[in-house]
Amino acid sequence: MFKLMKYEFRKTWITKLILLGITAAAEAAFLFNLYTDKEDGLAASIGILTVLAIFGVLFIGLQSVITLHRDMNTKQGYMLFMTPNSCYKVLGAKVLENGLSILVTGGFFFALGALDITLLFAKQGQLNQIWQMIQDFIKTINEEIPLTADALAAFTFSLLADWISIVVTAYLADVISAALLNGKSFNGVISFVIFLALNWAFGWLLGIATRSIPNVVTSMLVQGGISLLIAAVMYVLTAQIMEKKLSV
Repeated sequence: MFKLMKYEFRKTWITKLILLGITAAAEAAFLFNLYTDKEDGLAASIGILTVLAIFGVLFIGLQSVITLHRDMNTKQGYMLFMTPNSCYKVLGAKVLENGLSILVTGGFFFALGALDITLLFAKQGQLNQIWQMIQDFIKTINEEIPLTADALAAFTFSLLADWISIVVTAYLADVISAALLNGKSFNGVISFVIFLALNWAFGWLLGIATRSIPNVVTSMLVQGGISLLIAAVMYVLTAQIMEKKLSV
């Protein structure tokens, strides 16, 4: 499994390195503008870093789906399914590598953002405003989330679990497209519709499951647990289809 995870990482490390390089350049611009008091440049660099943080994490997840699609639709990638490894291991390596990549990327941008915010307010002599800004940011996401360590941990767990569930559901839609609808008209459209329908159904299920839970922290933990369960079911279903239709 570890060798397969290393193989998956090698297929995506260049784009991750590019993302890191762009982030480093934006961070250098932020620091330069901060300590040279260039307000316009500072605002622009903050905006760029914010966009990189949001779309960087999203892209890491999307990249895994793109890689799976390439593996199933190119001769070089398809060779992976002709190795002695089962489709469960191949798919599991993709899920684990992507989950770890999302976690590391999210943690990196969170730490970088916390550092930059501290430097910004320290430069302006307003360190006491950092906590208030964090409170305001959390409230824009969900006003009911209490600003405690357990609540923030539950929120992070729920967010990561939801994203993993979305990625694995996208795996299923892509495998259906490649294995069951290959060569048929509008197979990509049909798979995309299946993906949207499944995610809508899962969102509806999560809403019902957490609606009657009064405690916000418990609700987020339950939502994260259900999302992981959904991801597990989608993983098994996807691997079964791959074993029957793609494994040689």
